[in-house]
Amino acid sequence: MKTIKGPAIFLAQFIGDKAPYNSLDGLCKWAKEMGFDGVQLPTSDAWLIDLELASTSKDYCDELKGKVAAHGLEITELSTHLQGQLVAVNPAYDIMFDGFAPPAVRNNPSARADWATNQVIKAGKASANLGLKVHVSFSGALAWPYMYPWPPRPDGLIDEAFKALAEKWMPILNAHDEVGVDVCYELHPGEDLHDGLTFERFLAATGNHNRVHINYDPSHFVLQQLDYLAFIDFYHQHIKMFHVKDAEFNPSGKSGVYGSYAEWIDRPGRFRSLGDGEIDFGQIFSKLSQYGFDGWAVLEWECCIKDGDQGAREGSEFIRDHIIQVTERSFDDFAGGDHDPAMNRKILGL
Repeated sequence: MKTIKGPAIFLAQFIGDKAPYNSLDGLCKWAKEMGFDGVQLPTSDAWLIDLELASTSKDYCDELKGKVAAHGLEITELSTHLQGQLVAVNPAYDIMFDGFAPPAVRNNPSARADWATNQVIKAGKASANLGLKVHVSFSGALAWPYMYPWPPRPDGLIDEAFKALAEKWMPILNAHDEVGVDVCYELHPGEDLHDGLTFERFLAATGNHNRVHINYDPSHFVLQQLDYLAFIDFYHQHIKMFHVKDAEFNPSGKSGVYGSYAEWIDRPGRFRSLGDGEIDFGQIFSKLSQYGFDGWAVLEWECCIKDGDQGAREGSEFIRDHIIQVTERSFDDFAGGDHDPAMNRKILGL
C-alpha cells in the first residue's frame, strides 16, 4: 500500500480577470492560502503555462517549477481537457466546440483536429520536462450523439466510431510513450469514453496501448448512476489520477438521469462542493489506498450553489482529513512468530 498525496487543486475553474485569479503567482499564493500543497495546471492559457515553450525547453520548465515551489506548492499534473475534446468532434458539435480552438483553425474541422492533436502531444513532452509521469485529457466524441439506441443504430456504427477514435489518438499515445507519460482520460458524459465499458472498448481499439489510463472522478459516475466503488475494484490498475469532486442525484417523478434540458441547479444530478454531495469518499480513499494508488488527490470544484473560495478552503481540509497514512506493519504482528516450517507441519498434523 502507498499513501495518497495531497491536497491539490485543479486551477481551471478559478481562472478569472481579476487578481489573484489572473496570474500564476496570484493563483499559487491563493491556493497555498486555501490550504493546498499542489496545483494541477490547465494548458489552454499561455500566461499560466506556455505549452509550446514547455514542450521544448527544460530550462523553462525548471523555472516554472521554481515559481510554483516559491509558494510552497508542486505542479501535480497538466490538463488538456479542452484540446483533447477537439481531437475528435462529431459534426453535430462543430459550432459549439469551435470556441475552444484559436481563431486560425475555427470553421475548419480538419485543421482544428490537427491543432488539438499537436497540443496534446506537446503536453506530453511538457509533462516529461516537468518530471511528471501522467497527464489528464478528454477523449473527444464521435459516437456520443448516438448514445441512446433510438433511432436504431446501423450495425457496426459504434465499432467504426471507436476504431476511428483510436486512430486519431494513436499518434498522441505513441508520442507519450516515447517520453514515458501516461494519458489519463477523464471518463465524462459527452465523451466517447464515459464509463468502464467504453474505456475497455477504446483500450481494445488501441491494441491495449500501455499509455491508456484513467483519471478517476466519481462525480461523473453518480450522474450516470454507476457504482463508483465497484469501478475501483474493476479498474484500479488503470487509475493513475484522481479528481476529488462531489455530486448528488435526486430523481423525481418529473426528471431523472437525462436531466430534462434543465440548468445545473435544477437537474436531478448535479455537482456539489466537497462534503455537500452524497459520495462516500471514506470508502474511495480506503479502496485507492488499499490498491496502492500514490498519485495526487486533486480537488476539482464545480458547484452551482456554493462560492468557489469557500469550496476550495473547505475542500483542502476535506481531502487532508480523508488521506490515509497507510500502515507499514500489520496490526497483529505482535502476536505472530518466526517462520518455522517444521512447526507448521506439526500444527497441521503432517
